[in-house]
Amino acid sequence: MTPPPPNSAAPARRMARQVAQNLGASFFYAWQGMTYGWKTQRNFRIHGVASAVVMGLGLILHLPLVELAVLGLTCGAVLTLELLNTALEAVVDLTVQQTYHELAKIAKDCAAAAVLISALVAVWVALCLVVPPLLARLPITATR
Repeated sequence: MTPPPPNSAAPARRMARQVAQNLGASFFYAWQGMTYGWKTQRNFRIHGVASAVVMGLGLILHLPLVELAVLGLTCGAVLTLELLNTALEAVVDLTVQQTYHELAKIAKDCAAAAVLISALVAVWVALCLVVPPLLARLPITATR
C-alpha cells in the first residue's frame, strides 16, 4: 500500500477509519508493533526475557493464581510502557527532525523514567512473590 500524498489529510483519515473497523487488520498492526519492539529495542527484549523467566518461575513454584495474575499484570505494564516509550521517541524524533530541543529531551527522559519506575516496581513484586517460595525449596544446610 502506498502512502497518501503529503498534503492530503482526507485520504489518510479515511484509511485510518477503515483500519479501525477491521479487527483482523488491527491485530496485524499491533503484532507488527510488538515485532518492531522486539527486533529494535534492546530493553524490550530484556524485559520480555525477564518477564518470561519470572512467569515461568511462578508456574514452576505453583504460585496461587492471584499472585500469578499480579506478576502478569506487572510484567505486562513494563512491556506496555516500553512500547509506549518507543512510540513517543519516534514521534518526538519525527517532530524535531534530528535537531535538539529541550522539550523533546524532557518528553523522552520522562517516558524513560516511567519505564524505569515500572521496571523497579516489577522487580520488587517479583522479589516479594517469587523469592520466598524459591528459598523455601532450596536445601539449606545449617553449619553449626
